[in-house]
Amino acid sequence: MRITVNQMKPITLLIAIVIGLTINCSKAYAGKTEVMVVAGGCFWCVESDFESVPGVIKAVSGYTGGSTKNPTYKQVVHGGTGHYEAVQITYDSNKVSYAKLLYLFFRSVDPTDAGGQFCDRGKSYRTAIFVSNAREKTIARAALTEAGKALDRKIVTPILRAKQFYKAEANHQDYYKGTKLVLTRYGLKRQSSAYKVYRKACGRDAQVRKLWGGAAPFIH
Repeated sequence: MRITVNQMKPITLLIAIVIGLTINCSKAYAGKTEVMVVAGGCFWCVESDFESVPGVIKAVSGYTGGSTKNPTYKQVVHGGTGHYEAVQITYDSNKVSYAKLLYLFFRSVDPTDAGGQFCDRGKSYRTAIFVSNAREKTIARAALTEAGKALDRKIVTPILRAKQFYKAEANHQDYYKGTKLVLTRYGLKRQSSAYKVYRKACGRDAQVRKLWGGAAPFIH
């Protein structure tokens, strides 16, 4: 079967349209992905909480806010690095907004505690929001003000300029669902079980429930 020049024009046009739509769709999808960084005490818990939020693509535990390059977990919790235990959250902004994620963040922590979070004390366990631009700073300020009004208490969570984020060691990633056996004060347990025991013993959910009541989104 021979295809004439006149027959080829519609085919060529159709191919061009398909290619154009594919490129535009790819660009549109890529534009949905955004990243935010927050510190909310134990990064295992923050990672677990936010990976359950529809629209969140992934959450990575790590360290930020300090001056030490490539810090280790031991260095950060021991103090002196200036880093917070933090979580880098990648999300689809067409499915969940930055403002909504901050709303959830404040209600998953005790933003009135300047000395750490729950049973974890010290500078590395304090809360913080790390912003990369003026838009994020404006939204973060609004979220902080709203949280203060909701609690009728002073919020001590600082809004800080984003610094380099260092991914934590592999054994700290997805700890809440890990299957590796670890030795704890309660005996030998799989990471997922050890995480549940730790979270309950630390009093995180109990304190959040006491502070936020029914507005707390991640109570276990």
